[in-house]
Amino acid sequence: MRADLTLAFIALIWGATFVLIKRALNDVTPIFYLAIRFSLAAVLLAAFFHRRIRLGFGKQEYWAGLRVGAVLMLGYVLQTVGLQTTTASKSAFLTGLYIVLVPFVNSFVYRSRPRVLEVAGVLVACFGMSLLSMQGQTLSIARGDLLTVGCAAAFAVHIVLLGHWAPIVGFESLSVLQIAAAAAVACIAAPLVEVPSIQWSPAVIGAVVVGALFATALAFVLQTWAQQRTTPTRAAVIFSLEPVFAWIVSWLVEGEVLTVRAAIGALLILGGILLVELKPARVPAHP
Repeated sequence: MRADLTLAFIALIWGATFVLIKRALNDVTPIFYLAIRFSLAAVLLAAFFHRRIRLGFGKQEYWAGLRVGAVLMLGYVLQTVGLQTTTASKSAFLTGLYIVLVPFVNSFVYRSRPRVLEVAGVLVACFGMSLLSMQGQTLSIARGDLLTVGCAAAFAVHIVLLGHWAPIVGFESLSVLQIAAAAAVACIAAPLVEVPSIQWSPAVIGAVVVGALFATALAFVLQTWAQQRTTPTRAAVIFSLEPVFAWIVSWLVEGEVLTVRAAIGALLILGGILLVELKPARVPAHP
């Protein structure tokens, strides 16, 4: 129960940050923002876990942190760049597609076949994604929406990797190393793929502080701790609350209202998630 409530709290934090980051991107380039956010979070985690760092990390811990952190940053880069050309609520619902992809990644890793309900859930969620994303009479899909779908795939791989490595190397080591690795990837990528720029507006300061302290340092420590005590699939269904929280915050702060077609698409995405995750009791859960 403590692990489940912790994951729900993380979903609330992440859902609330979509609007904040969307505003900040008017004054800072996306990857440079991620570099600042994750570097600050890495410093905070290093200070918090300084005793563990003094003991040193083993080769296995470094390897796990590098892989998990690199995949995590890939997801964040795609999401943050995509957020420039899509709305906060659409980004949240499309990001939520990673939840239906987690069992498929799990099935690939553990060499097991996806279940019928999982296949049905993915089909329903994909149809919902098309309704949510397609625009106008031409039914074109915005670049930001496509990038966010790629982000969902990366986050699905991240949650499975985290579920595998957290019990092996420990949540303290993996928390520090994955955030440090993600920060390093962002710092290297920023000058290569964009011209970094920033104006220290209140929106940027808020996005950096809240993003680094709550949505990164605190959230990933809590997630890594919680995933020692639950399965990747169970964590995924709890994270389905994230787009709901994001839409509520976007409605309260920005007054954003989904069109009828987009709202149906969002409901279908949530329906697909439920099909994948709410299995009959007699069906054993994924490892």
